[in-house]
Amino acid sequence: MSKRQSHCSSSNFAALLQQFFVERLMQQRAVSPQTIASYRDTFRLFLQFAQARLHKSPVELALADVNVDLVLTFLRHLEDNRHNCARTRNSRLVAIRSFLKYAALKDISSLAVIQSTLAIPMKRFDRPLIGHLSRDEIEALLAAPDPNTWCGQRDRVLFATLYNTGARVSELIGLRVGDVVLDKAPCAHIHGKGRKQRTVPLWRSTASQIRSWLPRIRSSPDQILFPNRSGNPMTRSNVTDRLKLAARTATRQCPQLSSHPISPHVIRHSTGTHLLQSGVDLSVIALWLGHESPATTHMYVEADLAMKERALNTLQPPHSRIARYRPPDRLMQFLESL
Repeated sequence: MSKRQSHCSSSNFAALLQQFFVERLMQQRAVSPQTIASYRDTFRLFLQFAQARLHKSPVELALADVNVDLVLTFLRHLEDNRHNCARTRNSRLVAIRSFLKYAALKDISSLAVIQSTLAIPMKRFDRPLIGHLSRDEIEALLAAPDPNTWCGQRDRVLFATLYNTGARVSELIGLRVGDVVLDKAPCAHIHGKGRKQRTVPLWRSTASQIRSWLPRIRSSPDQILFPNRSGNPMTRSNVTDRLKLAARTATRQCPQLSSHPISPHVIRHSTGTHLLQSGVDLSVIALWLGHESPATTHMYVEADLAMKERALNTLQPPHSRIARYRPPDRLMQFLESL
């Protein structure tokens, strides 16, 4: 390949990547800022990895360089060196695939390389049972923040709203004063994944806590409902840290809390499980939590051992003795032993 052809190929890749973000993601698909940030982080990591491996700067990289070997090695790097789980590895691959599908429409000459890279499969992984806290553990956690401090007051309202709504942490820290209604039918308007919005009712106790909190911040509609001390939105890690701090305090009154991992997602799962235990229909829980797939909501049934035990108690054990199966010959015994 001549220097001119190489330069055109490299500049074509750089231009394609910029067009992918600006035209495809922002203008044509109008994806959420969270998706933009996720894809951006993926390509930051990928370009840094490609530069170290191929000794090419990002602007010198050609579309043909993004082949099966490079992408597979990058995915192994994520798992082995960055210790990413299979779920994170798959999300990075989704971003790369999305770009390559767009590039295939713009650069037919690289179609063979792109198709082979698109054939890389997602990695299967075990889905652990959903962890959740009991009602007593939730009550201890909600009461743990110090009500005599500004941060403690905020955390009490923050945790109560988190448990009431079952919101994702990104949804919670994005709530603004104008998103909550505190009159006769209190509710929160939550901006969820994929730009989907849902309305979740608030308990009167939660609405009362929010109402008492508002004088401590600016009450304009566009004001973040749960800011940090600087007035900016809290981060995911900030919320997690505050939860863990409250858990350490609550453990004195509720020692069993020390055996549970504590995170905003665990509180969300606790909301779903408690709704299920209270007899709320799965379809309503799916709407409450903003689940796109009913299969996600069914995981709460899998996690609720008490519900399974109640189902077992309705079925009487058989009284007849069941004969043990014995393989008829040695070949079948071998197969049974595998």
